[in-house]
Amino acid sequence: MQETPAIIYKIVPETLWNEARAKGVFDGAAIDLTDGFIHFSTARQVAETAARHFSGQADLLLIAVDGAALGDKLVYEPSRGGDLFPHLYGPLPLTAVLWETPLALDHDGQHQFPEIL
Repeated sequence: MQETPAIIYKIVPETLWNEARAKGVFDGAAIDLTDGFIHFSTARQVAETAARHFSGQADLLLIAVDGAALGDKLVYEPSRGGDLFPHLYGPLPLTAVLWETPLALDHDGQHQFPEIL
């Protein structure tokens, strides 16, 4: 069985995150609202998520979230290649956010992730 990590990650457009800050809760991006859950990635998955779904996009933030703070609304489900991805069935309370940082692009248009990942 795959071990569930303590910290999970969400890539969010900065404008959408600013709206969440104002509300005190993040309800999700358009894809999350369509699918009925908020998509997250583990540290091992997040770079591929960025490449597949956010290629070349600027003005993004990488949000680190304490998975344990989300309780039983956080479920790991099979997705890409059978890998288990964290899905949150409900809004993300900002109290569960550990940190956020800009997800900058390098000169080749690739996202640059913090070294801690």
